[in-house]
Amino acid sequence: MSDPEIQNDTIVAISTPPGRGGIGIVRLSGPEARAIAEPLLRLRNPLAPAQARYAEVIDTIGETLDEAVVTYFAAPASYTTEDVVEIASHGSPVLLDYLVRQCIARGARLAEPGEFTQRAFLAGRLDLTQAEAVSDLIEASTLHQARIAAQQLGGSLSRQIAPIKDQLITLIAALEAGIDFAEDDIDTLPAQEITNQISKIQAPLTALERTFSYGRIVRDGFTLAIVGRPNAGKSSLFNRLIERDRAIVTATPGTTRDLVTERVSLNGIPVELIDTAGLRQSTDEAETIGIAKSREIMAEADVVLLVIDATAPPHPEDEATIASLTTRPLLIACNKSDLTTTSSSPKTSRPTIETSALTGSGILELRAAILSQISSTTPTAETALLTNLRQQQAVSAALTSFAQARQAAAAEIPHEMILLDLYESLRALDSLTGATTSDDILHLIFSKFCIGK
Repeated sequence: MSDPEIQNDTIVAISTPPGRGGIGIVRLSGPEARAIAEPLLRLRNPLAPAQARYAEVIDTIGETLDEAVVTYFAAPASYTTEDVVEIASHGSPVLLDYLVRQCIARGARLAEPGEFTQRAFLAGRLDLTQAEAVSDLIEASTLHQARIAAQQLGGSLSRQIAPIKDQLITLIAALEAGIDFAEDDIDTLPAQEITNQISKIQAPLTALERTFSYGRIVRDGFTLAIVGRPNAGKSSLFNRLIERDRAIVTATPGTTRDLVTERVSLNGIPVELIDTAGLRQSTDEAETIGIAKSREIMAEADVVLLVIDATAPPHPEDEATIASLTTRPLLIACNKSDLTTTSSSPKTSRPTIETSALTGSGILELRAAILSQISSTTPTAETALLTNLRQQQAVSAALTSFAQARQAAAAEIPHEMILLDLYESLRALDSLTGATTSDDILHLIFSKFCIGK
């Protein structure tokens, strides 16, 4: 990434996905954006701010190559706060590449990944949580993910952090005033008042940190391994959850020998379901390899769904599986419940749902139970979420410093020492929105963006 403090050049990139499409967009941003773009176009009317113009894309000798719609955004009323020109032509890779090359030949520079959004951030158009939300919105694979990212892009997290920072700054100012004007009869805050104020600041921040368990799975999804003995109905249940016949189902035990995976959405959260080979002792080489893979996946998955045959008595293999997963999220599905009136579920405190892959009974309850295993927190639509580890670490660091400040205040340590911890909390919150973020962190964040955004 180029030096973020130097933005006097003009950048260009294709802002639509690679490949052929009905429309392709070439975007320029910088002081020379309009001057570079206009010679490539035959315009019927001059470019005007925030107005679309019909134009013909021409080659170096003036021959028409394509028709296009061109939009000009004058600084500072643009995404980057610079002059921006977007040329929307037909999505031919050859044509888009030609436009980019001609822009470079006229003085533009090829944009690096995330550079348009980085310029918006550096210009104060977006804070860092909003910039991260741009990437999340682009990567969204479910509508729920897109809604959460749109909320973040609209500043939901920033708005939740702002009053917390305001209260913290007010407390810091009061302590500083007590130190600076001690000789002028300025009252200093008593220890109890300091701890009370810190507690009030901590409370919403602690609640915000708890949203990370849900925000992380909304953003990244999770894996669910479906395990159990042969013929318990794992593949049938797998097919029910994905709502189509993906895994082969037969009455012959050991049909599934390799892992079968499918990505689905549960209440808007992406889940990778993994159907595994039946767990049993086997002398068949291929099946033995499949069983070994099943145990590996069971150890790696975020949630394990153990499928038990409700028509058969409890089996030692199932009990051994439950015993081996004492520290892992585990659900038990007593399948084939339509074929029996008595439950044969093992004696365990782990959540157990009676299901029937044949009739669909219990599937809705199973979906809800799966989601409850991965996160106990389901915020309301208005609640901001921490959606990545960087955000969570910033909030955690702030809370750690607050705890140290409270201990110092309770021990009646001089206010100068309490202030050191409070300033550490402020720096941590500033890093969340980007006020004090280092260039290395900025480079890491924006380098993950696609080129052209």
